[in-house]
Formats: sequence, structure tokens, C-alpha cells
Amino acid sequence: MGQSVNKLLIANRGEIAMRVVRTAREMGIATVAVYSEQDRDAQYVGLADEAYLLPGDTYQDTYLNENLLIDILHRSGADAVHPGYGFLSEVPSFAAKVEEAGAVWVGPHRTALTELGDKITARRVATRAKVPPVPGLSEPVKDIRTLLDFAHTHGYPIMMKRTDGGGGHGITVVRDDEELRRFYTNHDALEGGDLDEYFIEKFIDKARHVETQSGRDCHGNFTVYSTRDCSLQRRNQKLVEEAPAPYLSGKVTDTLKEYSRSLFETVGYTGLGTCEFMVTPNGKVYFLEVNPRLQVEHTVSEEVCGLDLVREQLVIAAGGNLTPAPEPRGHSFELRITSEDPATNLTPSAGTLERIVWPSGPGVRIDTGVVEGDTVSPKFDSMMGKVVVTAQDRAAAVARVRRVLDEMVIEGVPTPIPLFKEIFRNDAFTAEHGHAFDVSTKWLERTYLNREADAARGGQPASLSGGEDAKRVETETFVIEMNDRRVKLTVPSDIVADLTGGSRVRGVQRPTQPLRGSGSHVGAGSARASVDDGAKSGVIASPMQAVVTRINVAEGQQVAKGDLLVVLESMKMENYVYAPAAGTVKKIFVGPADGVEAGDTLVTLDVVGASGSTGHAGRAADGHDGEGKENAQ
Repeated sequence: MGQSVNKLLIANRGEIAMRVVRTAREMGIATVAVYSEQDRDAQYVGLADEAYLLPGDTYQDTYLNENLLIDILHRSGADAVHPGYGFLSEVPSFAAKVEEAGAVWVGPHRTALTELGDKITARRVATRAKVPPVPGLSEPVKDIRTLLDFAHTHGYPIMMKRTDGGGGHGITVVRDDEELRRFYTNHDALEGGDLDEYFIEKFIDKARHVETQSGRDCHGNFTVYSTRDCSLQRRNQKLVEEAPAPYLSGKVTDTLKEYSRSLFETVGYTGLGTCEFMVTPNGKVYFLEVNPRLQVEHTVSEEVCGLDLVREQLVIAAGGNLTPAPEPRGHSFELRITSEDPATNLTPSAGTLERIVWPSGPGVRIDTGVVEGDTVSPKFDSMMGKVVVTAQDRAAAVARVRRVLDEMVIEGVPTPIPLFKEIFRNDAFTAEHGHAFDVSTKWLERTYLNREADAARGGQPASLSGGEDAKRVETETFVIEMNDRRVKLTVPSDIVADLTGGSRVRGVQRPTQPLRGSGSHVGAGSARASVDDGAKSGVIASPMQAVVTRINVAEGQQVAKGDLLVVLESMKMENYVYAPAAGTVKKIFVGPADGVEAGDTLVTLDVVGASGSTGHAGRAADGHDGEGKENAQ
């Protein structure tokens, strides 16, 4: 009933390509890798049996180039394609081309991808499956009256979500009529308008993001390998995941499994996928979406169910029977190691990996595609790898994570490691010392990043608020011996520079900016001063290295405070730049597809100050939760 897999083309890159290559080799399946110029020396390329170059400098030219990948499929003689996650993994046209080429598509059929790939059609699938979605309208936005009627019926806040959103794109929280009218005006003013690409949902307060790692084969067998909790998010993208999802009643767990089975059977799903839900404090379960592919966080499900999920994918794709999942054993956490700086609201960064020390020992798994000397490019995902920690129960796993974080060293780019250390000592998350588990999807931002949406209206995250954090001094750490005792000495970097003539001392560890205060806030250095100075200069500057994806204004146009000016994309994350004050657009310095560096001028504004005189706007920053697929706090 199936077709055997003998040679597998992996249409992806980085750690997921490494992950698939390893399982294929264990199964005796030959592997074919593809790589862009930037990935020529990547670890996964050398590990595969064959590798083919994808010429070009953009996603569209390389990893999203369907015809080129099909050409490589033919040239290599591969008889199957594994798309990994991201890129073309959920694109029906690519799945169709693979099948038309006579190869095995390691994923659900194109029809399932079509029904689940658009958030509106996915809501309709949920309705057919008798699975309740979040209250909303399952039709694209047509006019402002429809939006206002829904908001007044269900109450604010509400969510405006792109129909093609996912993986952290296309979500805007709206809290009152003024914001809703501004959203409508901003998007209706686009060339051609893009309101048809949005729909509306109720914003669910204080809910958790819980999902099921599910599988169904062509014989109708269905299983849930594990539940997962993915509530620890920034910019509506996951940062820490765990399995099984903790502190759920048996009734809620049964509901999650029942809903997942119904969703898969309704579309005739074959393969592995993830059903995502919001779970409210009172145990109400709402459908979010189905991700019809493997997910980044599949590792924690593997750890607690004891199965290789990539092997499961390949077996199911070849027409075999899935392995029924046993009862979960132990508890597992996955920490995404990204090149993001917790001192600036986890803004993506780029650079060269100068030093890497991965942790090891019992219950530690490292999934990565980078080595020392590699360059993290702003053109691709900021994730460098995943640290997966497993122990016999959640409390033991928390303790093991703490040990692991103390062992881990990454130099050359900032990482969330200092933030992880804070999180895994917070009783609201660890549920220690008699404290109840109290984490929802906005907890991380509110507790540590302070990314309240209200602050975003002014064009900057709330953590860019100065205070004591604005006075922090960069430091260098040395290991020395005093009276035959090994100690660490931390001194200001300017003193080190004076002593060394500005050169870096060999062996010095340059850590990410330390967290200060009570642990409830990760600051952003002197950003407040930059904003205050910029308020007089009229310069709206890029907060990061990025690519411009949209210009939402024209020269000479009047804008109100909070109007969307420019949309940037960095490492697959959208960042919205808003007007920090009312005024007139003086000059636009960039266009769509332009690459910009941190500090490059995007737009200049003439701003009418409070006294009525003309002033100028300040530096823009990553201002809004402008992407994502979650809709709860």
C-alpha cells in the first residue's frame, strides 16, 4: 500500500536537517542535502551522503525554490522528500510536485495541507470536527462596521490575525475602538489593501498554550505521542517547551486527545502533526490550529514517549503502521538556544560563534547544526540549537536544567541563557515552595521583558524605559587564583581596555549583559537615552539588522501617534515600527526588500510638539507583538 524509501532528499537546513539525516542513517536510508552559499560549510552538509548547492542569496532563490528542489530530486535519484519544518513543509504546491515526480512526500497529503494551511479554512475544519475554535469570524475582514460589531458583542481585547500567519507572523492585539480604527486605516491604506488577509478572534485572557503531538497512518490508526505546554513565548513564538503538559486534569487531557483525533479524521490526515489549543484557567479548551508537519519541540515528546518521531514519519509515509504511544515516562524541557539578546527584549542578533561549550551528563540531549567559528546570519532563523533536558519528574527536570545552564557557554552572539536562569528560579514557573504553576502565554513578556502592548504604541518596547538599567556598564570576567583558591573577577570593560591598549585579553569570558535587580525585569542598556535624543532629531532608525518587508506610509503623509510606519523582518520574525508621535512623513530612506543595519535611518518625521512647535520623532524599536499564532495572555 506504500512505497519504500531508499534515498531521502531533505529540503531544509540547520539542526532539523541534521536531525533527519541521523535517523535516516540509522534506518539505512541514503540522504541528499541542499545548501545555500551561506550554509556551504554547515555540519549537516558534510554529514549527508550527497549535497547540492542552491544558488542565490534569498529564501526565494534557495530553500523556497520549488522547481530547483524538484530538479535536484531528479538529479540525485532520491525517491522521497522530507521538508523538515518551516520553508516548504506546509506548501501544498510543493507536496503536489513531489508526488507528481513519483516520490514519497513525508507529510500529509496536499488536500490536508490546503484545508489546514489557512487559518480561516482551519476554523471551518474545526467546526466540521465539532471542535470549538476561539470565538471569532471565520471570514476575512470586509469593513470597519463588521469589526466594531464583533468587538462590541464580545468585548475587547480582540485579535486581528493574518489568514496565512503562523510560525510567529501576522497577529495584532487591539484593545479599544481607537486602535481598531487605526488598524483598519493602516491596512486599508496599503497599496491594493490587505484587509482580506485578516480575520478576527476574541483575545482569551490568561490561557495556556497546550498542544498534542499526534500521528495517524493510512490504515486509520491514531495516537497522541504526548501533550506539550508551550506557554513560555516571546513575540508569540515559543522559547521553552515541556512534555507532558503539567498540571492538567485528566478530563482536559482526554478532551485534548479526543479533539485531536477528530481533527485528523475529518481531513483524512496521514502523518505526524500537532494540534494546538488554548486552555483557560477553568479548563475550557479552544482550538487554535493544526501544524501539519514536525515541530521544533518534537524532541520533548520523543523523550517522554521513547520513540523516534522522524522514524515514525518515514514509516507512515512508506505505508507502514504507526507505533502506539506508551504512557509518558518522566518529564522533559526543551530550551531554544537563539542568537537573541535578553537585554533588548530578545532582539535577534548576528555574529560569529567564538566559543561553544555544550552541557552533557545524564538526561541531556543537544540538537544543533552549528559549531565554533560558524557565522549566524540575519537572513535565516535565529535558532542555533536546542537543549533538551529530561528527568524522572518535573521537579528533577527543573533542577537538571539549572545545572545544565551553569555548564553552557556560548560566546560571540547574545543568547537567552541568562534569562533562562531567571525563569528556572521563578516559583510561578517551577511551582516550588508551595507556589502554584501560574504561567500563560504573556507571562514571559510581562514578567521579564515587560512587552505590554500599550507601550508598543509609542514605537518602543516597555523595557526600553531606562531607569537603573540604563546605567549598566559592560564588564569582563576573568578566572584568577587568590591564596590558591580559584575565583572569578569581574571588572568594567573600559578598565580592561586601558590595561590592554584596547585589545581583548586571551581567555576572558565576555558574558551577555548581567541581569540586575530583583529578577523581574531585563533592561535595555542606554536605549532610553537614545529615544530621548531621537525625539529631537526626527530620525526613525532600525532597531536591528533586518530586511524591510513593507512601507506603510508615503512622503508628505500625516500620521498619528502609533500609526504603523515600516515592517521589518529579522531571522523570520516580523517587527513593526510605529510613529512615536503625530506628525508628517518628511522622507523615506528605504524600500521593500532593502537590507538595513541597526541604526540605519528608515524614515524622518516632522513632529508637532506639545507646545505646537515642530519637532522630530525618536528612534523606533521593535514595537509590537506583530506576529504569531497564539491569542491568549
